[in-house]
Amino acid sequence: MNNRSNRSSRSSTKSRPGRHSADGGRAVSVHYVRPKKHLGQHFLTDSGTAARIAGGLTGFGAYTHLVEVGAGTGILTRHLLDLPYHLWLSEVDEQSIAHLIHHLQVDSSVILGDFLRLDLGSLLRSLGPSGGDSADHRAAAQEEMPERSRIGAAKDVIGASTEVPTAPQIGVVGNFPYHISSQILFRVLEQKQYIPEMCGMFQREVAQRICAPPGNKTYGILSVLTQAYYQTEYLFTVNEGVFNPPPKVKSGVIRLQRLPQPADCDESLLRRLVKAGFNQRRKRLGNALKTVLPVDYPDALRLMDLRAEQLSVDLFVALARDLAQFIQDSSDNI
Repeated sequence: MNNRSNRSSRSSTKSRPGRHSADGGRAVSVHYVRPKKHLGQHFLTDSGTAARIAGGLTGFGAYTHLVEVGAGTGILTRHLLDLPYHLWLSEVDEQSIAHLIHHLQVDSSVILGDFLRLDLGSLLRSLGPSGGDSADHRAAAQEEMPERSRIGAAKDVIGASTEVPTAPQIGVVGNFPYHISSQILFRVLEQKQYIPEMCGMFQREVAQRICAPPGNKTYGILSVLTQAYYQTEYLFTVNEGVFNPPPKVKSGVIRLQRLPQPADCDESLLRRLVKAGFNQRRKRLGNALKTVLPVDYPDALRLMDLRAEQLSVDLFVALARDLAQFIQDSSDNI
C-alpha cells in the first residue's frame, strides 16, 4: 500500500497560513512548531537519524498498519510515508498537527489523539475491507470526547483492548517523549496482542534498561516485563546535538519483536513479583517478596536466597507459575 494516499491534496492546504484552535482562540502557526516543555518535546532535527529509525522497522509479524507516536515536526514521518504501511499519527499538540497537515499534506483522518488512551483493538476492528478507516467509528470516537480539541477528523479511541486473535496487526514507532516513554512502553505491553514490532527512541538509560540481561544493576522491572513478551535489541545511540532543544542526556533507539512463545503465566502476578523484587533489589527475594508470597510458600524452586537481579526472565516466569499453582492447590484444600 502506498502511503501517498495518507496525504491530502496540496491544493487544499497551500492557501492556509494557519489553523484556529477548537475554542475559536488564536491561530496556530503551521510554519514553526515551538517545542513545549510540558509535553516533553525534543524535536529530532537530523534526517539521517530519522531514516535510521525508520529503517529499524522490519515488518516482523506481517503488520500492515503503523502508528507513529509523537509525530512532532514530521521529520520521521517523511520517511515513514515511503514505507508500505497504512500510517497513523498519534499527536496531541495542535501546532504539530497543523504543521503536519500543511507541510506534509497528511490527511487529517489518519491523525490520532493520545497514544496512552488509544485502544488499538477498537481501531483495528474499525478498519474497512480496503484497510482504510471507518467513518462511522471515527464519528463515534469523536462523540466520546466532546471536551477535547478535534482537528480535522482526528480519532481517539478510549477503552480497554479485547484480544481478537484474527485482528490486523500494527507496528509502533516514534521519538518518544522522555517523560512518558515508560508509560508508552507499558501501553504497548498492555496491547501486545496487536503489536508484533516496535522501534523507537528513548532516553539512553531507559533503552539500556529495557534491553539489559540479568546479573547487573541496569537489569530491572522494565527489563523483565518487556523481555517476557518481546525480544529486545539496542540498535544505536543518538547524541544530544541533533535535537531542538538539545536534551541533557543521550538517547538510544531500540527494537522490540514479539516472542513466538511469550511468557505463559498470570501477568498480574508476574508484575507483582517483579515490582516487589526490584523495589528492594538489595534484599534477598525471601524478604523482598514478603508482601506477595504466602507465609507458608515452600520455595520449591529454591530462589528465595537470591536477589531479583540474579533471576532470569524465565526464572521470574517459573516463579509466577509455581506461586499460582501453590495458591490454587491451597484453595482446593480448604
